[in-house]
Amino acid sequence: MLPGSTIIFLTLVWGTREGQTRSQIAECGFACSEGVSCKNKVNRNIFNSFCRQPSPSVTPSTLESLTVSTAMDCVHEGGCDLYLSISASLIMEESLRGLEICLLSLDTQETRCHSTRIPRVSSRKMVGRTIQVHFDCFEVSVAQHLYITLKTIPYYCEVQLSREYHVEDCTDVDMRRSIPACFVGRLKYNIDHAQKAIEVHLADVPRGQPYYVRLCLKWFACEDYSPPVLVNAEQPGKAVVLKYSQLLPCLCIEGWAAVPDAVRLQICPFENDTRILWDDIFYNPFTQSLSWEPPCPVQAEVHLCGMSKMGDLCWELSDTSRTAVGSVNYLRVDPQPGLCMKFTTLQGSWVRCPFADGNFPGWEMVVHQEQGKILASFISRSPAHFQVQLCNRTSPFHCHVLESISVGSQGDADAIGHVDIPEEEACSPDICIQGWRTDVDYSVPEQMCDFRCNRSHRKNHQRPNDSLITIHKWERRAASP
Repeated sequence: MLPGSTIIFLTLVWGTREGQTRSQIAECGFACSEGVSCKNKVNRNIFNSFCRQPSPSVTPSTLESLTVSTAMDCVHEGGCDLYLSISASLIMEESLRGLEICLLSLDTQETRCHSTRIPRVSSRKMVGRTIQVHFDCFEVSVAQHLYITLKTIPYYCEVQLSREYHVEDCTDVDMRRSIPACFVGRLKYNIDHAQKAIEVHLADVPRGQPYYVRLCLKWFACEDYSPPVLVNAEQPGKAVVLKYSQLLPCLCIEGWAAVPDAVRLQICPFENDTRILWDDIFYNPFTQSLSWEPPCPVQAEVHLCGMSKMGDLCWELSDTSRTAVGSVNYLRVDPQPGLCMKFTTLQGSWVRCPFADGNFPGWEMVVHQEQGKILASFISRSPAHFQVQLCNRTSPFHCHVLESISVGSQGDADAIGHVDIPEEEACSPDICIQGWRTDVDYSVPEQMCDFRCNRSHRKNHQRPNDSLITIHKWERRAASP
């Protein structure tokens, strides 16, 4: 504090941490240099918003300095209040009547001003001397972003000093220890799976400090999942029981002190368990659309895929890659038991087969081989169009097309297509017949290979049913998750 101030502070304690000086005050006030009887006024003089041209004796260097720091008022119990401590100095001129300090909050656009008036008698005596003014009655909040301006009274154009200032946030040790909004403590919890409840309490909270606890779903912000529960100051450490319906990866527990703008302690104990995210798949039989909408935000690559007959591999269908940003939707999808969705994240891949239970109308394909010809038949429970191909298998899931034909079905009736091939080609182990629906955008091909040969020297050893080959009957089996 400056000597000879017009208003005396009750206490002023200076402390140092990491090279920074921070003050503690008992009550806010202002002070001027010794011998100067200045007056304080906490409001804005609208007339001082307009500048006038300065006289030759008033220059920008008339305002010598402007320094800003954070001060604490820790008189009351339950924590401290924050104030801005501002010091300024000017070289006195006869035309000057004082200083105006204005504080603009860049977060709220609120402006507050403080004027220090110097009586005319004192100003004449102090011409040419430096006057210092100290003021610390601007109450501020944690992490506030401020813009401070210092002007003369009257306001002369271009005679002004400005500073941008950030109040310390709750990472500061003194703030965490002294400011209620920074009281965080520790969250402890137990999960009762049978009752679908989480028992939570906030530990290491200052005595007498009430606080809130809640469940929330973490998207861009943490949205309410359960209403906040207030734990009164008379019940420190009280356990709070919060009900849930699903343990989602974005389900988080939050606790915070019951003061405005308090820092929130948040833990998300289920964030690595993403298996439940892949279950929300929906099929609309009227629009033939297959959609997936995650209950939590997740970054995933999504494909449609065809499940192998052994259920151990799902090969991705071409042109079905989607990056999950919210929901993923596929139109005109064939509801086959073997058509699945594959989800891939940094943690791994998951496959879900929404039609594996066989609750939707399906189709089947059978192949007859007789006298050097191949006869492919499709039986569908609903009207559909198909394509059958003769192809040369080059890899387990790729077949080079040799010949193709389109066929149709009216529902509950056979659709028959003929493909003629030489007998020696049919006997090749890499010759296959594959068929799929063509009246939809996404269908998994059914494939049959390794035909039996009807050569004359094997006729006596041929079994009666060797000429009928069934490709797939769509067995009602559940695919592996």
